[in-house]
Amino acid sequence: MGLVCSAPKVYKPAAEVDLGPDSDEHYISPNVKAPRVAGLPVKMFAWVLETPVLGPLLLYVLKKDNLVNKLVSDADIPEPPLFTPTHTWQDIPEQNVSLAKPGWSPAARAQEAIDCLPDLADPSSPGFRRWKIRDFAKAYSSGEITPVMVARRFLAAVEECSGPDLNMALFISYDPEDIVRQAEESTLRYQQGAPLSAMDGVLVAVKDEIDCLPYQTTGGTSWLGKMRPCVADAACVAQLRACGAVLAGKTNMHELGAGTSGINPHHGSTRNPYHTARVSGGSSGGSAAAVCAGLCPVALGADGGGSVRMPAALCGVVGFKPTAGRLSNSGLLPLNWTVGVPGILAATVEDALIAYAAMVDQSRPAHSQPQLNLPMLTSTHCMPNIRLARYGKWFNDSSDNIRGCCDKALQILRAHYGWETVDVTVPEVEEMRLAHYVTMGAECSASLAAKYLEKLDKSEIGWDVRIALSAYGSFSSRAYLNAQRIRNRQMYFHNKIFETADAIVTPMTGVTAYALQDDALRTGELDYINAAAISRYSIAGNFLGLPAITVTVGYDRGGLPVGLQFIGRPWAEATLLHLAYAMQEACSKSCRKPMVSFDLLSKKE
Repeated sequence: MGLVCSAPKVYKPAAEVDLGPDSDEHYISPNVKAPRVAGLPVKMFAWVLETPVLGPLLLYVLKKDNLVNKLVSDADIPEPPLFTPTHTWQDIPEQNVSLAKPGWSPAARAQEAIDCLPDLADPSSPGFRRWKIRDFAKAYSSGEITPVMVARRFLAAVEECSGPDLNMALFISYDPEDIVRQAEESTLRYQQGAPLSAMDGVLVAVKDEIDCLPYQTTGGTSWLGKMRPCVADAACVAQLRACGAVLAGKTNMHELGAGTSGINPHHGSTRNPYHTARVSGGSSGGSAAAVCAGLCPVALGADGGGSVRMPAALCGVVGFKPTAGRLSNSGLLPLNWTVGVPGILAATVEDALIAYAAMVDQSRPAHSQPQLNLPMLTSTHCMPNIRLARYGKWFNDSSDNIRGCCDKALQILRAHYGWETVDVTVPEVEEMRLAHYVTMGAECSASLAAKYLEKLDKSEIGWDVRIALSAYGSFSSRAYLNAQRIRNRQMYFHNKIFETADAIVTPMTGVTAYALQDDALRTGELDYINAAAISRYSIAGNFLGLPAITVTVGYDRGGLPVGLQFIGRPWAEATLLHLAYAMQEACSKSCRKPMVSFDLLSKKE
């Protein structure tokens, strides 16, 4: 590491950048060289960063070495800043959709989504399959199994997961009495023949970044719940409650969402159900692992930099982030307000669709309300002329296992559906990742500093997050402004690509779930190499407010899941759900059962 900076980058106007497959644009793989550290070295690093003289000097060197200064802070960028990734409604026709009416209730929208689905598969068919929302509704309607039975099985499973043998650390808080009470009310509605919707009695877990009564919202900390009382359900939670869903508690997360591993020194580190010695991913790791283990078919997460989609891929479930503004942010911790949104983790694409339909924000005036198309998954196979944009250098910047699985997945789509993959260039990918990091960090620091952090004893914050907060607070106003200029450029690039493609396709992560090491459990860890690899493909969805979804397409040599991602045009969630459903069905016969898995609909007591 040196103290002399190379010259800042001078960007040419975005309109002059070649987006074609033969572009001479240089692809920069993340310039991460720092070795992994945990335990005492993490504490020492945090102490140094928090000292008045050495801290700023060390941060300067670190930002120089990872190109933040050269590519963002000090760069010469011709475009004006774009501060929010908002998208006006564009009436771009989508294939094979059903139009939901603006005045419909959450339950009515959920039912319309169900009407778009093919018949349930035979549960006795060979191979592993996850129980879906409709499986629960069917069982409840038959009377063979009740919501109370499922709730009690859920509580027993959570207790088993929390015991010393598994130590999964899936939940931060759950209230058995409240869960059983909700289930009893749902059981009575079924007995009276009047369920509120197909989601009535279905368990839904909620990331502890989203308000849900009767719990406090901790954001994965030991202190935030005491300083910020939860007084009402978040808007998306209220809509699911109106459908009769049983809210099953608050799932674990990386503290303040400031990491990608799911390691949390306060509430335990969430383990991956496919291999309990591996990370779940973050920051919505508890929600992803709960769905993966069969504890619920749907869980809520929050996605500020891939925090729904990354753990979904590592845990082998569906992760869905809609267009910014499609779901209400009301009741979501304002950790990074221009990039963070609620998202959905689900056992299947069908479950993601049902939950999404119920949760869509319909509170705006009709004239400004984006049209809500729901995909008719009964006719996904009839969609011709789908074009998937692929940037080869970026796509291939992943492990051999992931690259092989994702290449094979695209070949399957072409063979089954005739969908075409077109080569493009997505310029300045690493510049976008760093600009997003500056944006997310600066917004997190601004949101928390005056109201909470300045009143807090630092010893209450995890060591790895103390390091992250030191970095977040160091970004200058110029760095933030330049990051928003890069956002403007990337919005232009992506809009141009979407003129000729229905979606951009990438792996979801650059590596599969890596080892959870004992020395990190109490301090967290600094593993920038794995963090950069996990987040390599997640940024555009948040920085540009685009819809994105990941679905499992295979497993690495160790049996760990591999996810493929589709990034779509603004408001084109229906198309993305079609694509993900087609991919899911094409790979369904290869779905593997996790090491930790519970069957809440078993007819055996």
